[in-house]
Amino acid sequence: MALRIGLTGGIASGKSTVANLFCELGITVIDADLIAREVVLPGSPGLEELIAALGTDLLKADGQLDRKLLRKMMFSDPAIKDTVTGILHPKIRETMLQRSAAAAGPYHILDIPLLIETGWQHHLDRVLVVDCAPEVQLQRLIARDGGTREEAQRILHTQSSRKERLAVADDVIDNNHSLAALSQQVYQLHQRYLRNAFEKSSTNR
Repeated sequence: MALRIGLTGGIASGKSTVANLFCELGITVIDADLIAREVVLPGSPGLEELIAALGTDLLKADGQLDRKLLRKMMFSDPAIKDTVTGILHPKIRETMLQRSAAAAGPYHILDIPLLIETGWQHHLDRVLVVDCAPEVQLQRLIARDGGTREEAQRILHTQSSRKERLAVADDVIDNNHSLAALSQQVYQLHQRYLRNAFEKSSTNR
């Protein structure tokens, strides 16, 4: 099996930019957020189970899930968050593992925002964390979403802490600086992962 690298980072840390840089190097990236949308498409078991648990108010007129309403409900009620997590996360995990098993190349990236919260580190060869200073992260989130400082802080507090992410990291990318500096770090890790993949392959022969 190819090397599995889990990619994570706090919101507005630059994780998506890092994922795109790996894509530009020809590496497959399996995106948990995209799969999370797939498992709640109209007619899917995921959507049917959500509606059975939480009601038809979650549906838009076109039959699509009202993701904005669902997020609001999850933020306001921990019990609803637990219900949604219990329904969707096993489906997301199963799909990601299937795609990981079929992925081509010496290694691939699993882009997982809630990697720590969902225990994904136990299914991976390495965990890569995109890190930046808390104030940098806060300013990026405000610039991206246009909210207040207080709103941004509330969002950050719903995620695992910087300390928790770094505690499970095998590799860390420092995203406090320029895109050029970020690209250089990704390229260096790419070379390391190619070596790691070769070593894993040699060991398994």
